[in-house]
Amino acid sequence: MYKTIGILAHVDAGKTTFSEQLLYHTQTIRQRGRVDHQDSFLDSHSIEKNRGITIFADQGIFAYNNSTYYVIDTPGHVDFSPEMERAIQVMDFAIIIISAVDGVEGHTETVWQLLQKHQVPTFFFINKTDYEGTDVAEVFAEIRANLSEDVCNMTNGFDEDLIEFIAERDEDLLEHYMETGFDEELWKQAFKRMIKENQVFACASGAALKDIGVIEFLEKLEWLTETSYNQEDDFAAQVYKIRHDESGNRITFLKLLSGSLKVRDEVTLGELTEKITQIRVYSGNKYKTVNQAVAGELVAVTGLSIASIGDGIGAIAKKTTFDMIPTLKSKVIFDASIHVKEMLRCFKLLDAEDPSLHVYWDEHFQEIHVHVMGVIQLEVLEQIVLERFKFNVSFGDPRILYKETIDTTVKGYGHFEPLKHYAEVHLLIEPAERGSGIYLDNACHANDLSIGNQNLVLHHLLERDHHGILTGSALTDVKITLITGRGHNEHTHGGDFREATYRALRQGLEKAENVLLEPFYDFKIKVDMDLIGRVLSDVQQAHGSFDSPENIGDKVIVKGRVPVATFMNYSTTFASFTHGKGTLSLLFGGYDRCHNKDEVIEKISYNKEADPEYTSTSIFCARGKGYKVPWDEAEEAMHCL
Repeated sequence: MYKTIGILAHVDAGKTTFSEQLLYHTQTIRQRGRVDHQDSFLDSHSIEKNRGITIFADQGIFAYNNSTYYVIDTPGHVDFSPEMERAIQVMDFAIIIISAVDGVEGHTETVWQLLQKHQVPTFFFINKTDYEGTDVAEVFAEIRANLSEDVCNMTNGFDEDLIEFIAERDEDLLEHYMETGFDEELWKQAFKRMIKENQVFACASGAALKDIGVIEFLEKLEWLTETSYNQEDDFAAQVYKIRHDESGNRITFLKLLSGSLKVRDEVTLGELTEKITQIRVYSGNKYKTVNQAVAGELVAVTGLSIASIGDGIGAIAKKTTFDMIPTLKSKVIFDASIHVKEMLRCFKLLDAEDPSLHVYWDEHFQEIHVHVMGVIQLEVLEQIVLERFKFNVSFGDPRILYKETIDTTVKGYGHFEPLKHYAEVHLLIEPAERGSGIYLDNACHANDLSIGNQNLVLHHLLERDHHGILTGSALTDVKITLITGRGHNEHTHGGDFREATYRALRQGLEKAENVLLEPFYDFKIKVDMDLIGRVLSDVQQAHGSFDSPENIGDKVIVKGRVPVATFMNYSTTFASFTHGKGTLSLLFGGYDRCHNKDEVIEKISYNKEADPEYTSTSIFCARGKGYKVPWDEAEEAMHCL
């Protein structure tokens, strides 16, 4: 039986040490490594060793009883949470490590919410119980108060408390218990089912560094977890990681969900087919090659050049979407002696490995930009580029990633007809609900525009982020409907419909009520009663909003929303005045109206008339010459009206 287990936690809770103990007890490694000794098996990258934190989600393999476990040690620092979330998509079960010293911390709540979103059955392990002054019962109560009331203590097996806990959630089992008494096998199966269905979450405690409680936890994990992958069905797999080896070969990491895979098999991704040239099984930074893999296994393959993280391959077509989205962007600064194409090539490789980077080339300013979670990520990127590509780079100060949308419904018209070219596009552009992105519809009749050209227009609307007219930021949260269009049998050429589509979109935006959006955090703050006044004042000054505070014992919890721009550095201030005893949870909460729109627009100073990639002006042809028609006159000149 194959089981993929993820180890997750707030930074410094002891994830990697816990993982090392599992590998040691199952004789996968001969010596237990330590993060502080820079010799842990799963933090094998030199940057991880030097910094003492997990940056990459690496896996180890161990066998225990009748199961083969793939254990994924994930990053705990918030700057690397996209890497953590990408690993979550292939986990069968998760273990959240919580430090008995620090309790439930801000990032722990983020981890929990992501696991709930992806419906991953979850266990808890309260670590560092050997530290003086720690209180396991207090931390357990904190987990139940902050994460879920359905967490139970499994340390003592089926004691009276656990039996009562399970019975409360299964009336049939309770009735059976009242009639015939306790049947351990029956209760074990019920407990397993509840865990699998995310109805309950089992918790144990110990000290990973001192090797207290780890093997006992593994024993319980073994009998409380099972998977059922069908190896007879058609092949299907999920891409969860991409790396490049020392030779530059693209390595695609897959979780096989059904069927089997052999070397030289051809696999489908959408309408394309590629051949598997090698199958690797990784444990740490080492691997062995195999000829075949089956459902339930995690493997890495060569031969796939187009698959990206989140893609389904084979019988599964859907692509996974992720919540951990960077809200900052930064310019790559490098020596002028390095050709920009070479630098862009390096960053495109990194972009394949971490698509949240969203590497892009700004043609107008001749700059490379990346999207990031924070400054620690930028520091690590500098080291990665130097180590892998031997280039010294630095980054500009991170800036907020703004977006734009509209408040009014408009029609956009675009015409592109220089001599011997022809395309016309009419679009209906409507505001859509916040967070919906770009949604397309098609109301165009085939008598007006061929199906092929209709598809071309729709493709151009999705092929890139389109610039808004306030700051040039990406357009979002709009529904765009293709109303009609026109081509020419002789004069319409490749690229004509791109020109007409972009002009139609831009012409519509010129007429709309445009809105600037900024990223927000959903925050949850827990502090002592005497500090709540300071917190609420800080939130108000940061242009945030909050719900009524809630008293829990001698603590106060407040939840709300606040702009990333005003709160991105608040954690340092918060830690200072709470002396490290408060908890601050910040989770990306989507985009909403910018609190200082005029100030941002003035600072960015985007000139919509000078954008080299977008114009709202249409081009028509008369007497063998093309001529320009500005956006406010273009509608009357259209041919399809």
